[in-house]
Amino acid sequence: MTSLPEGCPTIRVTAMPADANPYGDIFGGWLMGQMDLAAGSIASRHCGGRAVTIAAEGMKFHRPVIVGDEVSVYATLVATGNTSMTIEVEAWRRGRHSDEAYQVTQARFVFVAIGEDRQPRRVPGMVAA
Repeated sequence: MTSLPEGCPTIRVTAMPADANPYGDIFGGWLMGQMDLAAGSIASRHCGGRAVTIAAEGMKFHRPVIVGDEVSVYATLVATGNTSMTIEVEAWRRGRHSDEAYQVTQARFVFVAIGEDRQPRRVPGMVAA
């Protein structure tokens, strides 16, 4: 177990049987979808409107997620371009009856802000901490 990211998770959900294969392991695509939702929330909030996924980079699966696990997804804006936003995402699992959490997945998602015309639009720069 490494250290949980600081702050609150962007998304927290319980992995359910419909999200699993016959062995009780959660599908990677379901987990990637949760990560995309979390990153999209951060991107939309930062740009103040619609944002679309253009890339998911460096997806790594470290441990399985099983039915009943609580999955917490942490997303952090790490870079902006003229129209793009890069968000680092980590997913962590906690067994239903345990306090121990383990990182299960990490990736970098890139979003582009789009306007009403569905064309790219400028985004604000990063806010200094």
